[in-house]
Amino acid sequence: MTIQNPIAIAPSAATLAGDRMALESAIHEACARIAPLWPLRGFVAVNPFLGFTGQGFADTCATMRRVARVDMLMPRDFYRDALAQGTIDDAALEAALAASPAIPGAPGDVASLRAAAQQERNWDQTLPGAQHPAAIATVAEVLDSLSGGDREASRTRFMVDEISRWCGAYFDEGQASWRLPIRHLSPYAAWRATARHDRNPEAMGIPGFRGAVLTLPCDPVEAIGAVLAGLRIPERARADYLHRALFDIRGWAAYARHLGWVAAQQGRDDGALVGLLAIRIAWGWGLFQARSQDGRFRRAWTHAIAAAASAPRDGQLGLDAELATDLLLHQAYEEAARRRLAARLRGHAAAAPLRLPARPAIQAAFCIDVRSEVFRRALETAMPGAETIGFAGFFGFPIEYVPFGRSRGAAHCPVLLKPAFTVCEAVQGATPAEETGLHALRRLRQRAERAWKAFRRSAVSSFTHVETAGLFFGAKIASDSLGLTRTVAHPRDAALDAATAARLGPRIEAKEEAGRLTGFDDAQRLAMAEAVLNGMSLAGTTFARLVLLAGHGSTTVNNPHAAGLDCGACGGQTGEANARIAAAILNDPAVRSGLAGKGIQIPDDTWFLPALHDTTTDAVALFGAESVPASHADDLARLRDALDRAGALARMERATLLGLEGTLDLDARITARSRDWSEVRPEWGLAGNAAFIAAPRSVTRGLALGGRAFLHDYDAAQDASGGVLELIMTAPLVVASWINLQYFGSTVNNEAFGSGNKVLHNVIGQLGVLEGNAGDLRAGLPWQSVHDGARFVHEPLRLSVFIAAPEAAMEAVMAKHQGVRDLVENGWLHLHALAEEGRVIRRRVPGGGWVEEG
Repeated sequence: MTIQNPIAIAPSAATLAGDRMALESAIHEACARIAPLWPLRGFVAVNPFLGFTGQGFADTCATMRRVARVDMLMPRDFYRDALAQGTIDDAALEAALAASPAIPGAPGDVASLRAAAQQERNWDQTLPGAQHPAAIATVAEVLDSLSGGDREASRTRFMVDEISRWCGAYFDEGQASWRLPIRHLSPYAAWRATARHDRNPEAMGIPGFRGAVLTLPCDPVEAIGAVLAGLRIPERARADYLHRALFDIRGWAAYARHLGWVAAQQGRDDGALVGLLAIRIAWGWGLFQARSQDGRFRRAWTHAIAAAASAPRDGQLGLDAELATDLLLHQAYEEAARRRLAARLRGHAAAAPLRLPARPAIQAAFCIDVRSEVFRRALETAMPGAETIGFAGFFGFPIEYVPFGRSRGAAHCPVLLKPAFTVCEAVQGATPAEETGLHALRRLRQRAERAWKAFRRSAVSSFTHVETAGLFFGAKIASDSLGLTRTVAHPRDAALDAATAARLGPRIEAKEEAGRLTGFDDAQRLAMAEAVLNGMSLAGTTFARLVLLAGHGSTTVNNPHAAGLDCGACGGQTGEANARIAAAILNDPAVRSGLAGKGIQIPDDTWFLPALHDTTTDAVALFGAESVPASHADDLARLRDALDRAGALARMERATLLGLEGTLDLDARITARSRDWSEVRPEWGLAGNAAFIAAPRSVTRGLALGGRAFLHDYDAAQDASGGVLELIMTAPLVVASWINLQYFGSTVNNEAFGSGNKVLHNVIGQLGVLEGNAGDLRAGLPWQSVHDGARFVHEPLRLSVFIAAPEAAMEAVMAKHQGVRDLVENGWLHLHALAEEGRVIRRRVPGGGWVEEG
């Protein structure tokens, strides 16, 4: 094939070879700016700015405006409303001005900042249709600017649709009946093989497209280098151009980044993201070649290249007055919120302390998830002698859990960790022959279900199936619509009878199974039990007769993002398996004997009981209650009653946010919402999260935090080595920051960092969602997860962290862990030290030092 209107494509091979290291550096920099996106089945809350935590929050706002043309702050009218309502006061404005460097043209006092807030942003125009100046425009963007804003003529839109369609077929995880036959090739190689036969671009007015892209090198890195040279991208702007190109397909780029993340955990290399970048860059080359002889386009492109050559790089970029104003307003907004929370903590500390029994009536450990704050407070109200504990919902057991009848499972731990153990589900008390038979039964049912699904979706039989069997589904559709039946299958396989399903549980003992070691040996059990009790600050306390270990999950139907309402850190898994394993090990007499040898005395009458908190309905299911000793029957009855009453209290508190206040039969209404396949807000998830508090429960007990705080129990007096503090700051704190910044991004700019309108979502490849029937894969949270249709339910606040620990100990952790130090130093969260039971609060300032919080 020949290229129409060719332009010199690339320098010599020798020149490219000499430039390879610089080129790979630019590619790595661009790819590192992309945050990973986990598939829907294991949805993980991810900080969308993960690739930027090495630079400051303000600098990242400038970078995103300069390179990607998107905002990371709320519109100016949001801050105007906050000023008018008194949410931002003069003290907060003064504090923001004092903490920020002076920027030429930006407000320098409270009066001028208030006046600036009343003005709309004043952007300079670099390209026709641009919102604000950019470092460099892509080829598609320049072409779009020349089309006069005609959406139907948008080359960016067409390109993204085509790339997304191809990615959906290539990365598909089982949704497609007919799979792309060249998936064994790398992404770039597979795309080139497809592009050879794809006439769609040329049919849509891009002449010579196939010829242009097929002349590029077969190696993705060399192809990227060839295009950069052919487009004459200045070397100083390479990383920005590549990042800008990836941002057009940021959803699919994020999924490819996830593949690289998983590969790195397994000690492998994965080139999916670089290959995807090469595809996107090749598209730009095809568009460029098609218009290379158009004088108007050439002048516009020359202008874009000149702008790229003169644009400052990160680190040399001064904030313009408009961005500086927005940052001052946002900083004041956060300053006011932090001061209100600090005042509440100090006021609560000054109140008379609560008197609790020497031995708690029960102890109940919940995940630090903000939804647990409401339930813990409700349980302490329902049973005043209860002691609740906040701890990571995987209970310190980083496992891969393999459901019964399956050959592989999923990681039940934060994605920051790699599963250290494989645990298989088993039928408790079953003989080997019985278990083998049940395995065969379940596998048979799975094969039958797959065959039936394939038949219904087959190109040959699908219409016949609808014609002959469609009417039989009318009754089910009606009953599902009325919420009378479940609209999704129960997680437990119906091939097992209820009695057998009730006996399913983890196989704890170490054994060889399917060629791998599963379970835990004796030494591992003891070590994990000791770590869990120390992590929960239980090692030096008085144990109750019943200790509840409650994971959490969510009940929803017809919800692609359902896993995101389970544990937002643990790959969308519930904490049921982890709670069962932790309880079984802590109830083991041999483990208790070993713990006693380490100075941890668990009374003989203490029993650990696993449970699952349903965050949609606030019901708590107990597991293994039949195994609780008969001597604890009264304790168990009191616990059940307290959990029921706590659930009712929690539902009443959540009713206002759900728009159900005053509902007569509130419990039934909330249960109905969890089964309603038209409900876009079955619960609010972690919306509203704003604080992380690691301290003894006495610091917050009785203080209503509105389900907005991650509460992690921590007693510095029991942590002389600082090991627990280090674990908290490097794991739960980082995870909470990821969750917080995901909600932040989805609120401030849902178009760029969220997934849009949930009503329009279509699942693609079992991986993610499109908004509509085309476009990029959408990352982040749906608009309905942060906005109720009239107002924002989530406030765009960076996480305020309060830790009851010595400042020197926290400084030591930051000195040891660059990632934690970056979050604090670069303003991605606000760190505070609690002292004297919360009566003294000091804030860490960037650059070092601690100051009294106002």
